[in-house]
Amino acid sequence: MSDFDPTPPAEAVDEVRHRWHESTDTFGRVYDTILGITDPTPYSEIAEIADCSPNAAKKHLERLAEMGIVHADRESRPARYERNDGYLEWQEASRLAQELSLEEIIERVRQLEDRQDEFEERFETTDPASVSVFDQDDHDLIHERMDAISEWESIDRDIRLYDLARQLAQNDGHLLPA
Repeated sequence: MSDFDPTPPAEAVDEVRHRWHESTDTFGRVYDTILGITDPTPYSEIAEIADCSPNAAKKHLERLAEMGIVHADRESRPARYERNDGYLEWQEASRLAQELSLEEIIERVRQLEDRQDEFEERFETTDPASVSVFDQDDHDLIHERMDAISEWESIDRDIRLYDLARQLAQNDGHLLPA
């Protein structure tokens, strides 16, 4: 049996980057790049990843900031950018509102809230962040608790998403009634 190396060969990475560069315009490459950026990053670094000039990256990042897709910190030198997670959440909620009926969304929220109640009873709190996972002596119990807290946090996020989807579905794609 051969050893598994999770790092692909440099030639494969180069081939994927070449196809991406050939098939995606500069705006698309900057957009794809910023979706993977979770910390404020100088536009010059984003340009390097997106394989474009710093000026082109900054121009497209400013456009994405105007659209609400990107947070821009123009006070820092050089200017730094990161994705706007709120935009991604809205985009996902919008997709759910289009794909599911209002009844399906409401039922999913009910199921998620039932599961959330189970966690709140189990840990005797309404905040998963207040639960210590390391107050156990057994490694398996620590791991089990970490998994439970992670699932609980995912449920909290999903409830927010489905509730937003419900608002969009009830208001013809708008957050507030017209």
